[in-house]
Amino acid sequence: MKKRIAVLGSTGSIGRQTLDVVSAFPDLFDVFALATKGYLDIFEKQSKKFSPSVVSIADKEFDPKKFSRSKILSGPDSLIKIAQNPAVDMLVMSIVGTAGLPATIAAIKKGKTIAIASKEILVAAGDIVMPLARKHDAPLLPLDSEHSAIFQCLQGSAGNKIKRLILTASGGPFRRFSKKQLGKVTAKQALAHPTWNMGPKITIDCATLMNKGLEVIEAHHLFNVPYEKIDVVVHPQSIIHSMVEFEDGSVLAQMGVPDMRTAIQYALFYPKRQARDFGILDFAKIGTLNFEKPDTDRFPCLKLAYEAGNTGGTMPAVLSAANDSAVEMFLKDKIKFTDIPRIVRSTMKEHKLIKKPSLDQILESEKWARAEALAE
Repeated sequence: MKKRIAVLGSTGSIGRQTLDVVSAFPDLFDVFALATKGYLDIFEKQSKKFSPSVVSIADKEFDPKKFSRSKILSGPDSLIKIAQNPAVDMLVMSIVGTAGLPATIAAIKKGKTIAIASKEILVAAGDIVMPLARKHDAPLLPLDSEHSAIFQCLQGSAGNKIKRLILTASGGPFRRFSKKQLGKVTAKQALAHPTWNMGPKITIDCATLMNKGLEVIEAHHLFNVPYEKIDVVVHPQSIIHSMVEFEDGSVLAQMGVPDMRTAIQYALFYPKRQARDFGILDFAKIGTLNFEKPDTDRFPCLKLAYEAGNTGGTMPAVLSAANDSAVEMFLKDKIKFTDIPRIVRSTMKEHKLIKKPSLDQILESEKWARAEALAE
């Protein structure tokens, strides 16, 4: 039988690449539902190609005739309805931010398998989401290449204790820039990532190292590992996607070409590996792999993420939301690149921490942080 999937955030970078993988295996997948906000031209083509039973469109204005073969959902509960639908075998959550958090929780309560790329969900509400997933025996499979790498390294570990997780970072396009040079970079420069092809927001996060900081918090929740056992190393070639060190000093690394579709395919077919590749490593051509410590003086966002994670409560949500606003302003040329960590730090400083927040308190803290950051 075909696996029936719902892709929430299908027009984003991860959503599009997920559908690339699905297209490579037309006899094994049925796209039951697609959901988008914006990029209606892309969404129309996706709907035409995959003929989903259900589509969710968050935009206020669209032509329903272009989606006549699908049931059209809209409104705040549309994603939840898809997530709870008994016809969905796997939910692919690739919506940027925490907009997909209620739907993720709804899917967890139904015990569904969730392939998750929306790192902000675990960053903001990992203390709520992960216990709930364990309670309902709902598998959360990581789509990020780094977390997929760790997940793969842990398969067959026979329960041996982890000494540390080692997340790799490309270092972004400004790895060699001085502080003075960083103060002059443009959004166009920041969007030119040296190894990965991603959406605008995550590309800027990679340039500031905030993306790696968010991944540290996500890894803490996904793998139940304390922050002092999660390290980051800069690896410009992006060949090793992440590593796990065990107590005997052995280090397992997952390697591959820098293409998200490999990690996506692993999640969609887990625990099987399907015969399909999106690029083969040529080690002789690669030649040398380099590693270096991240510079948190020039790139303080990584340090801020560790601080937020160790503080816990609502602070990670505030970190992420403040960063969202700062990145938005940078992309609109309203602030400098170096203003992003300054604004995030200031917002965190002004926040009144709630140590054990409810879901509503997390979302309210996010709302406050976005507004506070925009007012800087």
